[in-house]
Parts: sequence; structure tokens; C-alpha cells
Amino acid sequence: MKRIIEEIKKTEDEFIKIRHHIHQNPEIGFEEHATSDLVAQKLAEWGYEVHRGLAKTGVVGTLKVGNGTKKIGIRADMDALPIVEASGKPWTSKVEGKFHGCGHDGHTTILLCAAKYLAETRNFDGILHVIFQPAEELLYGGKVMIDDGLFDKFPCDIIFGIHNMPALKAGEFYFREGAMMASSDTIHIEVTGVGAHGAMPERGIDATAVACYIGTALQTIVSRNVTPFEPAVVTIGCIQSGDAPNVVNGSALMKLSVRALNNDVRQLMLKRITEIATSQAASFGAKAEIKHVNGSPVLMNGKEATAFATQVAKDLVGADKVHENTAPLMGSEDFAFMLEKNPNGCYMMIGNGDEPGFCNVHNPGYDFNDQCIVPAASYWVALTETYLKK
Repeated sequence: MKRIIEEIKKTEDEFIKIRHHIHQNPEIGFEEHATSDLVAQKLAEWGYEVHRGLAKTGVVGTLKVGNGTKKIGIRADMDALPIVEASGKPWTSKVEGKFHGCGHDGHTTILLCAAKYLAETRNFDGILHVIFQPAEELLYGGKVMIDDGLFDKFPCDIIFGIHNMPALKAGEFYFREGAMMASSDTIHIEVTGVGAHGAMPERGIDATAVACYIGTALQTIVSRNVTPFEPAVVTIGCIQSGDAPNVVNGSALMKLSVRALNNDVRQLMLKRITEIATSQAASFGAKAEIKHVNGSPVLMNGKEATAFATQVAKDLVGADKVHENTAPLMGSEDFAFMLEKNPNGCYMMIGNGDEPGFCNVHNPGYDFNDQCIVPAASYWVALTETYLKK
């Protein structure tokens, strides 16, 4: 498999330029028009059947080689973040208030690099679907692609995705069977009381105070309702209520982020949030309305697919650069929807570098490590050629 790395290495400069171009022209969820145009143009040039329109800006490229009927799908996300970049790189974002702070420019480039090589060499027998997804940062771009018929139109026997991860050694691969990343639910709690003058609180029902009591009670979910053996997070990221010191506020809004690595725990936490918020509000004579804004499931890697993906990585880069049974992440990823629809798949990490001064994803100083393009693209090639072996 060293042949693959050597050949991909010859195209490194070409795809670094593409990555920098995408980085300089970031587009957020469902607005990836120029990015999807670039992807579609490249795929068409290389001989792929190009399909557009899924989830507005999604692109699927299909390459059929030989008479094989096995089908593999590889997915990359394309969207950027609404954050001002502060990396100081020569290829910094040209779009004010938007930048590729999670490395999706790198993920897109990696899959393009692999797609070109696979089209030129055609060293496999079967069907390859390269899936370029919008709006991962919204945590439902993948679901919209599925709802628009992704797997009905482009069925896959096995599917894969990858994400770069700072603090891990650059170019090394990290795998985990089962729960790899947490579910994510955004919950809004709207508290309604009765407004009054701050000097006459007895005439009102203080929604601000009610929200504070709800917030305190919600912390017992993880400490008293969830077993200590299951990771779980309830974060109250925002409480909005009034803007004057002499007012008893009649309304308050709470915004929560809820995470779990077990779907049963996830459902338990959502149930307890509703029970606690409504009962706490009622005890003050107030009301609490709970709104489930959005949610994505636990990302579950399939057993056989993970074992297969891990072995291919070992064959490609050596066992010393492949890490098995790595710790799960409480971050979330909407590739979980694709694995929920097709459990025969695997989502893995590639290290983005652990050198002093590295920046985490979603940090204004972050930048994707171009050294990851060759190993990751080579990996997609090796995975495809092995699964669709002639």
C-alpha cells in the first residue's frame, strides 16, 4: 500500500492549493454554493456521475468500475462556521465573520484528492459513492440528505467518514467500536410568570427566580438520575430574562445543550428535563414550556466495519500509527444519522497535530493541518480498493 501514498504524494501541492482556496472562501450551512460548484466541477472532469440538489447544496459523485455490485460510500462535510478567523495564515478567510474553524475544508479536499486518484487508476470492482454533505455544523445536514433520498438513490453496503482532531498526532488514525461521539439535543425552556414592580415582588411571579431554581434542579439529572457509569452532560448555556434592576420579570428563556453516549440515557435526560422544569415552575405558580429545537443521535460505529477500517489503516501506515478503542468524545456529529440509517459503517479520527501552540477546532486561531491530506486521502483509496477488491 506504500504505492498509494507515494502516488498521492505527487498530487499534494495541487490539493493544498484547493484546500487553501476553499478556506479563503468559507460558506456556512446550506449556503455552500461555490464549494459545491467546485466539487461538482472536479468530479465531472474526472468522470464521475454527478448528482446535485440533495439538502440544497449536497453533491454525490458515483464511479462504477467493472461488474461488481458492492457499494461503498465515503462522506465529507463542506460547511464553515460563523466565526471571525484569527489564525494569521496567508490563506485566511476573505469572508468577514465566517471561517473554516472545524477543518471541513480539509475533509472536502481529502475526499476530492482520493476521488481523483480512484478515477484515474480504477483499481477496484464495484460502485463508489463520494458524498459531500452541507450543514454538519447545524447537526442536521446529514438528516436532510437522508430525507431527500440519499440512500434510496445511492444505496451503500458500507459507509465511512473522518474528522481531524487537534491534540492528536498528525496523520495518525484513531478508531472506536460502538459509541464514538455523543448525541446532542438543544432544548429551550420558556418560563412564564407575572411581571411586577421590583419594589412590590409579592404582586408578581418572578420568572427569573423560577429559571434559577430550574437550573439548579437540572443539575441533579446527571448526579442523581444517570448512573455514574454513563457519561452525560446537561449544560445551561444561556438564561435571558429582563434588562432592568427594578422589575420582577414575567418571562425567562433558558437554552440547554444535552449530551449522552447511550440512547437510553439520552431519552431519560430529555424526560427528566421536562418533569423538573414543569414541576419547579408549578411550585412557584409559573409555567414552563419545553421546546426540543434539534437533536442528533449517538454516533455508533458498527463492529465489523470498524474492524475492517482499522485493519486497512494498519496495512497502510503501520500498527504504530493506528490507535484502537480510543476514548469516546462528548462532541457530536451528524454522520450519526447516516450510521443510524446504515449501521454498517465507521467514523474515525485523524490527528491534526499536537505540537506546542496548537488550536482546538472552533477556536478562531485554528487551521487544518495540510500534512493530513496525503495520509487521509491515501486511506480513502486503500479502503475503497480493499473493500471493492478486483
